[in-house]
Amino acid sequence: MILSDRDIKKALKSGKIVITPAPNFKEQLGSCSIDLRLGNAFRIFEHSKNAYIDPSKKDYSNEITREVRIKKGEKFVMQPGDFVLAVTLEKVKIAPDLMGRLEGRSSLGRLGLVVHSTASIFDPGWDGKPVLELGNLGRMAISLTAGMRICAMTFEELSSEAETPYVKKKQAKYVFQNGPDESRIHLDKK
Repeated sequence: MILSDRDIKKALKSGKIVITPAPNFKEQLGSCSIDLRLGNAFRIFEHSKNAYIDPSKKDYSNEITREVRIKKGEKFVMQPGDFVLAVTLEKVKIAPDLMGRLEGRSSLGRLGLVVHSTASIFDPGWDGKPVLELGNLGRMAISLTAGMRICAMTFEELSSEAETPYVKKKQAKYVFQNGPDESRIHLDKK
């Protein structure tokens, strides 16, 4: 069952969902979602320095990406074909009997901006800043500003509490992340 606006408010009040900083309901609360805002940190790919990405190579992601931070009021411009990782302004914590799902905003999708390529599910027990997989599929550059509403998160109730919430999983790679962390696929067990 997807939580309604009323149930999202109840979950925030009871602490089943914690969003920091607290959302402005008038601006961010939808009928069954809460909008999250764009943070100021981006991880860009150094495509001109590297011919390809080898996911099997042990932790070289910092060699192929670098973090960029924009100051308040500055723009981050995504050229056509660009792909970057970004982070939301908000930190989100989800109870073990709920899951979150991140969706792009339609108004930005109509400009060619994809907010997540594949990773839309936030496991029960998630705790951290959601990382966005931003792609510009359009033919024109798109200007982004820290603090703008970038995506919407919905919450679904599980049939029962998760036996092992995300924060307690030994193989959880992105627990308590605060920035647009690089891929940790090299930690997958083979």
